[in-house]
Amino acid sequence: MRIRALSRHHNRGKSAFLEVPYNQNRRRFLQYSFMGLSAFVGNSLLLPSTANSYPTLDSIGDLQSPDKNGVRLPEGFTSRIVARSGHNYFGYHWHGAPDGGATFTADDGGWFYVSNSEIDKGKGGVGSLRFDKDGKLVDAYTILNNTSRNCAGGPTPWGTWLSCEEIDLGQVWECDPYGKNDPVLRKALGSFTHEAVAVDTNTMQLYLTEDKRDGCLYRYSAKTTNAHGYPDLDDGILEVAEIINGKEGKLRWHLLPDPLAMKIPTRKQVKQSSRFNGGEGIWYHQGSIFFTTKGDNRVYAYDIKNTDLSIIYNAALYIWPVLTGVDNITSNASGELLVAEDGGDLQIVVITKSGETIPLLQLVGHDRSEITGPAFSPDGSRLYFSSQRGMTGRSADGITFEITGLF
Repeated sequence: MRIRALSRHHNRGKSAFLEVPYNQNRRRFLQYSFMGLSAFVGNSLLLPSTANSYPTLDSIGDLQSPDKNGVRLPEGFTSRIVARSGHNYFGYHWHGAPDGGATFTADDGGWFYVSNSEIDKGKGGVGSLRFDKDGKLVDAYTILNNTSRNCAGGPTPWGTWLSCEEIDLGQVWECDPYGKNDPVLRKALGSFTHEAVAVDTNTMQLYLTEDKRDGCLYRYSAKTTNAHGYPDLDDGILEVAEIINGKEGKLRWHLLPDPLAMKIPTRKQVKQSSRFNGGEGIWYHQGSIFFTTKGDNRVYAYDIKNTDLSIIYNAALYIWPVLTGVDNITSNASGELLVAEDGGDLQIVVITKSGETIPLLQLVGHDRSEITGPAFSPDGSRLYFSSQRGMTGRSADGITFEITGLF
């Protein structure tokens, strides 16, 4: 069987195609097993406990021609634009450079989609879109202002959004998706070039990535919890990871002497700390942490109980890798990983539980943009994401999409 796939050697958005064998576009891993994913049942933070009844994406079929919104999708999937940067929605002008995002449930059966703004010099922040139970956009507003380069972040089990600043001495802000409470600066989570954060819902420890070529992987452990078992984000310890042997294997955690980096950057404070080349998205599910590194196009899995780190995807192993420019990461209801591309072919690529890489969608005509903020609606039926700079390459022209289909 043969499929038609866009060649990486021509400009995106052109009509030229190159035929390649089927097994070149759905590659199995050559070396690494997909540790931990067989136990996946979906997004433990946002999806219902019946998530294991959801279909998988391992047989979605080939991407079709671009639709009216410039999105290539498999048959049975559709796209709509829910917000454009600069457009007025209920008095809120949707922010430029939309980046990391997540969804949260509403009491009436609707939901919220929050999105960071990766604008520099104190002009960043976070916006929230409010949908009713039928998916109609009914409100929009800001939940964080006057911060810088809010890149990614992560949702918490207690219903807040942690927004990360990707600047030197950047910090983490805890935001209320519902817009009722003011954002809170969480200094204990450290001052460094933050990218993303994920919460282990068993131990309530937080894992954080750093977007530097010589960045580190961090872990926050609260000293106390509240009556609901949620951690105190103002009183805890921050640690940095060391891979004991080589590039994979057991991790050892070291106490960070100065999380606020008053004199020395956090990544340089512990000589044993290991380097991760451009830490990007990070995601937790059922005892494992998954994160990406853009500098070497890898996806890692950390088995928390066994303190074991594995590389589960490495683009360098393939002549024509389906997935490059790895960035934000999430999972669907069936436990497959979805990785957004910053560059590459501007795709969201599925990593199935059997280790295949399958394009779920592709943007055409957005050559100077990147795909950001993939997140499923709480019931798993809709996927949200953004083109950070739209079709013009300008941060003022970001576009936020919703995908429906055979999820």
